[in-house]
Amino acid sequence: MLSDTSPASRGWIVTAAGLGINLALGVLYTWSLFKAAIEKEFGWKGAQLNDPYALCCLVFAFTMILAGRCQDRLGPRVTASLGGLLVGLGLLLVSTTTNYGAWLLGFGVLVGLGIGFGYASATPPALKWFPPAKTGLIAGLVVAGFGLAPVYLAPLADYLLRHYGILKSMLIFGGAFAVIVCSLAQLLVNPTAGQVAVIKAQTAKSSIAAPVVDFTPGQILAQPGFWLLWIIYFIGAGAGLMVISSVSGMAKKTMGDQAFIAVAVMALGNAGGRIVAGLLSDKIGRRWTLMLVLLLQAALMFLAIPVTASTDGAKFIIVLLATFIGFNYGANLALFPSFAKDLWGLKNFGMNYGVLFTAWGVGGFALSRLQAWLFAASKDTAGHGNYASSFITAGLLLLVGGALTLLIRTRKAAKS
Repeated sequence: MLSDTSPASRGWIVTAAGLGINLALGVLYTWSLFKAAIEKEFGWKGAQLNDPYALCCLVFAFTMILAGRCQDRLGPRVTASLGGLLVGLGLLLVSTTTNYGAWLLGFGVLVGLGIGFGYASATPPALKWFPPAKTGLIAGLVVAGFGLAPVYLAPLADYLLRHYGILKSMLIFGGAFAVIVCSLAQLLVNPTAGQVAVIKAQTAKSSIAAPVVDFTPGQILAQPGFWLLWIIYFIGAGAGLMVISSVSGMAKKTMGDQAFIAVAVMALGNAGGRIVAGLLSDKIGRRWTLMLVLLLQAALMFLAIPVTASTDGAKFIIVLLATFIGFNYGANLALFPSFAKDLWGLKNFGMNYGVLFTAWGVGGFALSRLQAWLFAASKDTAGHGNYASSFITAGLLLLVGGALTLLIRTRKAAKS
């Protein structure tokens, strides 16, 4: 019986369920493939092609506040189940129409809401089953599912789009994700009082103690340190999403119809970055890990300028670059929930991280829109554009973010 398993064993079950839910919700990262099919089948142009994705990012992020409160109050099972139903409903809606407004509502709003509720309920219960010394690892493992999703979704989406078109593909995804997320949601449970006592006993033996104060969202909003983290998160996430939303288009120059491979390989880097950064931050600290990630990402953005401009068949370099950009972007998604737990406690973790996570949504919305505008502005008389200005902008922002990490003041909690 699951109820009879030890806290550690049950914790790994909850972690696996959270990872599985995020594997389904990671459909967001395959937008660059959907975008190409939409342009071909619907005839949309310009910013229209990025708008459902950008709106989905924004809705997802701000839903995390409400979803975090729901998770803290009603528990992860109810919250994740609601997320699965909303994602399914949104994809079902867009599977019936080519209308721009309906896609904004279906993919941008309903799918965004569903991802927010599902994502908000996956990490908190997993973290509650483990001592602070494993915070980075567990957070990294759970959110790795979201980044890893395109590894199977990219080739699957490519197959479905070629054989069934965009509308039927959305119908298939909607039904499958609703069933998968709602089923896995039933495995998400918080530890009982007795199990918490066992976990606290393990914490007492650890060199990393839990925070002695649990902050409310109102309290963290009054802290300058919160806004510093918010700005850095905005930069780190937004710069990565600028690339992820268009990586398929970037790769088409040298990879043609095999561009989906770059999307899938970037996902491996995305997922790996979450796990590796989580582990590394448990060893050397969150701040130093974050600084390293941002500075490496800045270097990659500048390197990407000549690589993506080449048409000489540098497939290996494109894929390698995509992998490392995905790796550094993914690291953010493990580090910032770990910051939230370390600094503000677990009692209100769902809502606290939801408030911080708005930086991800605003960054994704603002910088993906900026990327679309910069690309359009770079087009020559023949209609050919380039990504140089986008990479320069992202690189400079990342350098600023890396410098700002020096101002982060981590709080060392007293031992229990």
